Amino acid sequence: MLRISQIRLSIDDDIKKIKPLVLKKLRLPEEDLINYRIYKESIDARHAGKIDFIYTVDVEVKNEAKLLKKKLLNVSEAPDLAYHMPISGTQVLSHRPLVIGFGPAGMFAALLLAQKGYRPIVLERGGQVDDRVKSIDAFWKEGKLDPHSNVQFGEGGAGTFSDGKLTSRVRDLRGRKVLQEFVNAGAPEDILYHAHPHVGTDLLRDIVKNIRQQIITLGGEVYFDSQVEKFVIADKALQAVKLKNGRTFETEQAILAIGHSARDTFSELYETGVQITAKPFAIGVRIEHPQSLINKAQYKEFAEHPRLGAAEYRLTHKASSGRGVYTFCMCPGGLVVPAASEEGRLVTNGMSEHARNEENANSGLLVQVFPEDFPTDHPLAGVEFQRQLEAKAYQLGGSTYQAPAQLVGDFLAGQASTKMGTVKASYALGVTPTDLTALFPAYITDAMKEAITAFDKKIHGFAMNDAVMTGIESRSSSPVRINRDEDSFQSVSIKGIYPSGEGAGFAGGIVSAAIDGLKCAEHLIESFAPAQS
Repeated sequence: MLRISQIRLSIDDDIKKIKPLVLKKLRLPEEDLINYRIYKESIDARHAGKIDFIYTVDVEVKNEAKLLKKKLLNVSEAPDLAYHMPISGTQVLSHRPLVIGFGPAGMFAALLLAQKGYRPIVLERGGQVDDRVKSIDAFWKEGKLDPHSNVQFGEGGAGTFSDGKLTSRVRDLRGRKVLQEFVNAGAPEDILYHAHPHVGTDLLRDIVKNIRQQIITLGGEVYFDSQVEKFVIADKALQAVKLKNGRTFETEQAILAIGHSARDTFSELYETGVQITAKPFAIGVRIEHPQSLINKAQYKEFAEHPRLGAAEYRLTHKASSGRGVYTFCMCPGGLVVPAASEEGRLVTNGMSEHARNEENANSGLLVQVFPEDFPTDHPLAGVEFQRQLEAKAYQLGGSTYQAPAQLVGDFLAGQASTKMGTVKASYALGVTPTDLTALFPAYITDAMKEAITAFDKKIHGFAMNDAVMTGIESRSSSPVRINRDEDSFQSVSIKGIYPSGEGAGFAGGIVSAAIDGLKCAEHLIESFAPAQS
């Protein structure tokens, strides 16, 4: 394959124009072109009054070697991006491996194990995705929270009820396998090359079911409503796990992909002797603007052009206190959604469907917090820090799962909001106008005020008076790290446990969590051969 970079189309050009441009670049007749595919698409909006799409294209042609010798500008040999399956070890497993948790890390760990013939057993505390939809609908419409099946727990993990963003700052070829498996399971093929690919929660629901079915077809088993209650340890090595429903699974190898909200499991692991440390994370709100404002700020006169869709942003600021402030999980054309997993505590998240066609844009607006901010130096103190703020948010919203909210203008002016303005808050259970400085420590609100003012210089209108801040966004990442040995990927204290993904503190987002799940599965595969029965 050849790789051609810097193929440029104007915003009004049909994407089919790539083919003649490829032929022109290579100076080839059409009959010498065997195949081509887009590897990457990006947008160049640096010049006023002009937006172009820039493509990198991989091409299969006759007489490839002859063309390479010509040393044409922006033409090179395409690198090998194929995922190479790990080679199985020789020590035969006594029992089938377990995968605990079926979010992105657990799902891709289980998929790889199944593809290699290990017939994994997946244990997921929440429900399958169709049951999750029902329980989440009941919460969003009636405020009836199911602590076992919600936005945080269940098939696909928290990412299933989000924007389904598939961007990652992790430079790892495994990311290509993740995207390809999503496509194989029904995702649009353009996620393979878009600069900021996303799927949307509406499509993700079927995709995760298709991946589950592939695991089962390959000999794996997937059990829902199956929360691990106890880890059976002997001589600092895993022997079995016991479930809350009374069932026991014997195993010496388990990939632990429990997600960032499995607080009871964190406690059980700590009591069992698994080494855990507190880690920094971030706390803040969801900030909501009209999507039309973001489109105009980002795309100027090209706003609303059909090729562009809903505009995104990603912003960072270092506050005078030294704390980082940043936008997170930006959802164009999306909704702010109730995301609690414990009764009497309030959590928000952002969600978009594939079309991204809701009226508002929303994003997390988060401030870094550190272990020294937590109430004690206990390894699980970050969990307690989250819980205290979530309980306060629940009370500030009226103790009904309505969310506390404040207009940006009031927040910056230091006064409580008494009503909402022109931007309609999208949070399904309704919002209670209030003063968010009553929710957060001053170091968080001070840093957010600085950042909003700074961000307004980058996105004109970010500090609009009627923009809505809804609290609390507290689950952006795990407050703990389940420490692992970087040679074996196993717990540093208990053999046979492979901490993985966001919950273990080794990822942030769907793709990076899936990559980490693949890494853990690879280490298991390279050490052991599949069990015989």
